[in-house]
Amino acid sequence: MEFRISYSGASPDLAAIESALCSVDPAANVDLHAVSSTLRVAGAFSAAELPALLNQAGLAVDSQNVKQLPSVCCGGCGG
Repeated sequence: MEFRISYSGASPDLAAIESALCSVDPAANVDLHAVSSTLRVAGAFSAAELPALLNQAGLAVDSQNVKQLPSVCCGGCGG
């Protein structure tokens, strides 16, 4: 699933976030759009568990900060 997470304050520690996410899904990806204070996260976890993982990594967010995006998977690769 793909998510957009809004945050406030200083830029988050992407290495810590990636470590927390990869503890659940080793193929997880995260990147930062600093201008809009938004993270893009992709991985095999739910919107319900994502805030706890991000909090574990030092980014204070709750479920209101997490927006799940529609799937873009066409199924063509078998994944």
